[in-house]
Amino acid sequence: MANIAFKRISKRIIAFAFAIFLLANILSAFHAYKFTHYSKEGTRMDKMHLTIGEKIKTLFLGVDNPRPQNTIIPPYQFKTINLQSNVKIECWFIPSITQAKGNVLLFHGYTSNKSALIERADIFIRNGYNCLLVDFMGSGGSEGNLTTIGYKEAEEVKTCYEYIKSQNQLPTYLYGSSLGAVAIMKAIKDYNINPDAIIIECPFATMYKTVVARFHMLHVPPFPLAAFLVFWGGLENGFWGFSHNPVAYAKYIHCPTLLQYGEKDDRVGRDETDEIFSKLPCPKKLITYPLAGHDDYLRKYRDEWNKNVLAFLNAQ
Repeated sequence: MANIAFKRISKRIIAFAFAIFLLANILSAFHAYKFTHYSKEGTRMDKMHLTIGEKIKTLFLGVDNPRPQNTIIPPYQFKTINLQSNVKIECWFIPSITQAKGNVLLFHGYTSNKSALIERADIFIRNGYNCLLVDFMGSGGSEGNLTTIGYKEAEEVKTCYEYIKSQNQLPTYLYGSSLGAVAIMKAIKDYNINPDAIIIECPFATMYKTVVARFHMLHVPPFPLAAFLVFWGGLENGFWGFSHNPVAYAKYIHCPTLLQYGEKDDRVGRDETDEIFSKLPCPKKLITYPLAGHDDYLRKYRDEWNKNVLAFLNAQ
């Protein structure tokens, strides 16, 4: 009798564990879709201050990130360029207001768009650089509502690089923040593009770590849901999420690299930045901003940022 009772209890435990596993995967697949697909409405995750009830709701229903829209246009003469990449992407080309000595291609971060790059582009435009501001797929004037956190966006970096090189033979530099930085790194690795230098800010080390950081933002234990989310996020979008690791892309970068990081970043750890920096086999420089968070260096360090990026470019 005891043996029969034990078997019944074991079956119930196994059935319960399987039900939990199945529910966790269903929730993860649902979250992964919302994480990689912008919606028509919603609130950006990094702008939310959630109550306990809202966190519980978010845990089950996910976050509706609104499709990023360009809210302003450049205060300079500019030309809208449409390029066919993996999807049709929209760019703004802004010529330097002085004699051009180079090109800077600017790529935005997650849940952002090219209008958010105007402030950064301003310093380049005023100091002799043509600028190409790019909307990744799913953002601004580009097609779709999908984002792959830099994976498929790498092809769009390649497309923009090849376009600008077909227009002139000036030195060409790539700037990217967060997702944009990751896409640049992957483009160099996958497509062997050869920019004269790159400026990358706050790239995550691995896809898994950046998903874990999102759980920490909600004060939710990441294990095991973070791994499930990476799995489903890749599967739903046609790639293996656990291989999307900028720390591995770093070893393929041989052009001069400026890596910048905010010490108050709650999405990317200092250990991730140091690991990426250590893997770069190129002339490199790491600059950190003690009071800056993720992708907000200009808010408290505008003058320092301007000085640092111009000094880096002028040294090339």
